[in-house]
Amino acid sequence: MIRRLPLLALAAVLLAGPALAQDPNASPPTETHYATARAMIADRQKIVTPSGIQVLEPVNLNGLPQWVSIRGADGANPVIIYVHGGPGATEMSRSWPYQQGWEDWFTVVQWDQPGAGKTLRSGGEAANRAHLSRAQMTRDLLALIDDVRGRLGARKVILLGHSWGNVIALDAAMARPDLVAAYVGVGPLFALRANEAAQYEALLKIAAERRDETALTELKAIAPYPGDGEIPFAKVNVVRKWVMAYGGLAAGRDNADFYFRAARLSPLYDYADRLAIDQGGQLSVPALLPDMTAADHTRIAATKFPVFMFLGRHDITTPSSVIEPWLARLKAPRKELVWFENSAHLAPHEEPGKFLVALVDKVRPLAVEKPAK
Repeated sequence: MIRRLPLLALAAVLLAGPALAQDPNASPPTETHYATARAMIADRQKIVTPSGIQVLEPVNLNGLPQWVSIRGADGANPVIIYVHGGPGATEMSRSWPYQQGWEDWFTVVQWDQPGAGKTLRSGGEAANRAHLSRAQMTRDLLALIDDVRGRLGARKVILLGHSWGNVIALDAAMARPDLVAAYVGVGPLFALRANEAAQYEALLKIAAERRDETALTELKAIAPYPGDGEIPFAKVNVVRKWVMAYGGLAAGRDNADFYFRAARLSPLYDYADRLAIDQGGQLSVPALLPDMTAADHTRIAATKFPVFMFLGRHDITTPSSVIEPWLARLKAPRKELVWFENSAHLAPHEEPGKFLVALVDKVRPLAVEKPAK
């Protein structure tokens, strides 16, 4: 039995909120309704183009079968691999509201990382735990890139790292820059301790501006934050509470239910898969927290591939104040900061149209394969 941790673990480190897709005691009729809707969505999203691809299967990556979804209207389109956050917050289960538009322009790969979703459910806790380290998950991602390249005949791929996913995605890109057409960071985690400090200062400023005495009292009570040494879960939970309340996870909202509950209608996930999201958070966070704490990508001075940072203007979860100075001094073949003015940490969900346009206009041209002469 996995020891149940506070909100931090249940929600994963950066994506605050209830990771559990549905109450495990929910009545069968409720699930029947979801299943009916899922079938309708699956039919609507069925890929029928002659050169399209629609795959959902486990792929053996360094000895562990890990689930991937590969979808696109034309297998010759540039490949984009979405590396989800959390740890444990699968995007495969939640991408259906926005992804279909992507599939006209890209072949989209969603990957349930070790300790997450379908990969955890199918492989079991022990086998997944053996892969729960930053180094191993980076190796697994590199193995996935090789598999996808071989399957689709692509020389390079676009890597998109969201939140915690930025840690291992950027690690992989730096290890094999020759395989990366472009890198896209979305609400990226760069340095956890700097992230927490910036988050705390932003919350204090908002609370003071709003004269929110409740928030100020609770926030000042945990000072200094994050402090030195380990960061107590109790303190982190206070910070995450006010990040959510002030729209720092989802802009203009005091919750992100539209995001967390999207898994209920995913054609790729059933009830048991959704329960594994919650289980994955409980398993992954304690295992990966030391690696997350040690991560500091602000030390990267140069890349051999183009870098885009897609940032939500209202993101307090991974504050832009940590990322902007790094991008300004980074040496790269091309670099650009793209703002999403009406988003916080979940820009693909919050501004799906603008997000797709940015991918197509700015990133896709760098990944279009040029025909051999």
